[in-house]
Amino acid sequence: MDRKSFLKSGHGPSLLSAFLYFDLSFMVWSLLGPLAVVIMADYPMDAAQKANLVALPVLGGSVLRLVLGYLTDVIGPKRTGQIGLILTMVPLIWGWKFVDSLNELYIVALMLGIAGASFAAALPLASRWYPPKYQGLAMGIAGAGNSGTVFSTLFANRIAQHFGTWHVVFGLALIPIALVFVAFTVLAKDSPNQPAPRKLSDYGSVLKQRDTWMFCIFYGVTFGGFVGMSNYLTIFFNTQYGLSPVRAADFTTLCVIAGSFFRPVGGWLADRIGGIRMLMLLYGIVAVMMACISSLPALPVMLVLLFVGMMALGMGNGSVFQLVPLRFRNEIGIVTGIVGAAGGLGGYFLPKVLGNLKQSTGSYMPGFLIISGVAAVCVALIFLIQGSWKRSWIGSGGKARVDAPVQGTIAS
Repeated sequence: MDRKSFLKSGHGPSLLSAFLYFDLSFMVWSLLGPLAVVIMADYPMDAAQKANLVALPVLGGSVLRLVLGYLTDVIGPKRTGQIGLILTMVPLIWGWKFVDSLNELYIVALMLGIAGASFAAALPLASRWYPPKYQGLAMGIAGAGNSGTVFSTLFANRIAQHFGTWHVVFGLALIPIALVFVAFTVLAKDSPNQPAPRKLSDYGSVLKQRDTWMFCIFYGVTFGGFVGMSNYLTIFFNTQYGLSPVRAADFTTLCVIAGSFFRPVGGWLADRIGGIRMLMLLYGIVAVMMACISSLPALPVMLVLLFVGMMALGMGNGSVFQLVPLRFRNEIGIVTGIVGAAGGLGGYFLPKVLGNLKQSTGSYMPGFLIISGVAAVCVALIFLIQGSWKRSWIGSGGKARVDAPVQGTIAS
């Protein structure tokens, strides 16, 4: 790749702004993942309740991504991002000063979804500045903001332990959010290539297209798998291997790093060899890793398997969003919201599956086997659908095709 060509082809400050917005929002979105095992000291929970607590922010993010996706097309990604950052402060203040029951904490958890909805504004802000041949890399860099989870897993439980309360973690999180709001306001700029504002009815037009649902499935597995595992692994390590809250979160951090920092690599490789080839390979790796994880091996082996599995999921996120802008160039805001919502739903169901099956069977094995099977199904789906894609809008293996017609254009 010609680095200078990439830098000149878009707007660097906006790409940085998209990354920062996504990164710190992701940190907030995933706060309850590591903190859940600390919060248990105040509010005892069974396996299903713990899964519900860490799943609710993902559900909130899934629903609100549709709202922010629509706003992105109507008022632009910059204004939408500013609104998202301001609203993100509400559950942080509530969690810091006012929560005094598990039911209230559930409400705060759902409201943390505002931060998770950042995806629907951050990615279009970056995508609209870059040409088709750099979509995978640009979206991968912006999407690498999911590395914000590392801050949560690495510091949340340590801060709670130091101050003797988990409430202060929510208060301290307000500081970086406020700083990012200032940086985002100064640096971000909407692309001059903004599509015309869309109507609510346009969502229906996009949803009638088969490829929208295909990308929803694919992202529901890659992103849903990444965020669901990121939020649940601290509970898993604490429950399965008896690790302390801080130690369990540290091991989760290692796995999160694999998924976060390899996302741009997935997008870059998808640009070079094609998103179709990448996704088939990556889903295959996820299927094998999850099947091996289901045997619940010794902790060192488990760490290796989870690291590789999370790396494949992270790269899969980048690969999916190498394809999405090529297929829906003119509806990227709407489709990002819809596909992002599907990714959030995947992240909601994964902890629920693992937690509820653990509660009912006493083992994590069935849950991981189901995840493995879902990844294998994705390999089969891509194999079946790739022929029609290559005939209409994509090149060999899923690379950008310069002469491809714009697909899925909605009449204004």
